[in-house]
Amino acid sequence: MDAIDRANGLLQLYTELTLAELPVGAEVFDAHTHLGEDIDGMVGDRDELLAIQRAYGISRSFVFCLDEPDRRPCFTAANDRTIAHAGAASAELLPFVRLDLDESPVEEATRCLDLGARGIKLHPRAQRFLPDDPRLEPVFALAAERRVPILIHGGRGLPPIANSLARLLDRHAPPALIVAHAGIVDLAAMARNFAGRPGVFFDTSVWSPLDLLDLYRLVPPEQVVYASDYPYGRQPNSLLMAVRTARACGFDDAQVRALLHDTAAGIADGLEPPAPGAPQGPTELSHPVTFLRIHQYLTMASAMLWLRHSSDTYGVVGLAINACDERSNGHREQTEQIRELLVATRELWDLASQTEDDADRRRAQRGAFRLVHLASVLAVTHAA
Repeated sequence: MDAIDRANGLLQLYTELTLAELPVGAEVFDAHTHLGEDIDGMVGDRDELLAIQRAYGISRSFVFCLDEPDRRPCFTAANDRTIAHAGAASAELLPFVRLDLDESPVEEATRCLDLGARGIKLHPRAQRFLPDDPRLEPVFALAAERRVPILIHGGRGLPPIANSLARLLDRHAPPALIVAHAGIVDLAAMARNFAGRPGVFFDTSVWSPLDLLDLYRLVPPEQVVYASDYPYGRQPNSLLMAVRTARACGFDDAQVRALLHDTAAGIADGLEPPAPGAPQGPTELSHPVTFLRIHQYLTMASAMLWLRHSSDTYGVVGLAINACDERSNGHREQTEQIRELLVATRELWDLASQTEDDADRRRAQRGAFRLVHLASVLAVTHAA
C-alpha cells in the first residue's frame, strides 16, 4: 500500500503541475477516446472517462468502441453501446461508429449516423485493410455526403499508407480526416501529402514526446488536435506531453488553445477548417547526454511493462535511476524529479512481481507504466 499511495501522490502532484501549465481558462477537447472492452483486455469505463474529463477541464470528446469480443457482426452491439454511453452524457461524449469492411460497413455507418453518431472510426490494423481497399470508397463517399469526420488509425502495425490515403481523399473528401497517433506509421510521407491541406488533421495520441516534436516541425499547428487515446493514454501524462512539446516548438497561447480545444471543437461543430499556416519547431535538438541516457532506459522499461514482464529482469529502471545521480550536468533539480518518479516505479514493479492476483498485478504494472512515461516526458521536455 505504501508503493500505491506514493504513486498516487505523485500522479496528483503532476496533475496539479499539468493544469498549471495550461493557458489560463483553457478548455480541452479530446479527439480520441474509447469505451468498452478490447480483446487485449483493456477496458474503457464511461464513469471513469467522465471523471477524468471533468478533473482536467475536458469539455467534450470523440468516443468510439474498442476491438470488442462481440464485434461481429458489424460492430453492431459495440456501436449501440457507444451511442448509449453518449446518450447518457450527450454534452460531453460525441459518438463515432466503428466499422469492419468485411461486414456491411456502409449499412452499419448509415444506421449509426441515423441514430446520432457524429463521425466514423476506421482501424486498418485491427480490421486488416489498407487505404487502397476499394471497399473504403463508399465509406468515404458517405462521410462526404453526410458531412461527418473520419478518424483513422495512423500508428503502429501498418505499412506506409500516406500516398494511398491521399489518393482516396482526392476522390472523396469528408469535411475532416483525423489521422490518429500523429501519423507516425508514415509521418514523413503524411507531411508531404497533407501538411497545408485544409481538412486534414493529426491527433497527439502517441507515447513518445519525440514523435510530437517531429510532428510539430512537419505539420502546421492548425492541423493538430489534442487526443489521449483513453484508456491506453492516461492523465496527467497525455496533456503534459502535448503542452510541453508544443511550448518547446514555440507555440503561443492561442496556438496551444487551438491544439487543446478550438480546432477539434470546430470539427465537431461542422465549422470550416482553419487555413493552415507554416509548421514550426526545431529540426535539431541539443540535449544533455544525461537525459538521453534516461530516456533510452525508460523506452526499454516501457516496452517490458507493455509486454507485462513480471519484473525488471534487465534492471533498466535501476540504470535510469543511476543516470539521474550524475551531479555535474547543471540539471540537478530536474533529474531529482525524474529520480523520484523512478523510485516509485521500481516499488510498483516489485509489488507487481509479488502479487498473485492477475487483476492487481496488472494494475500495479499499469501504474508503473504511467510513472515511467511521465519520467520519459520530463527527460525529453525539461531540456527541450
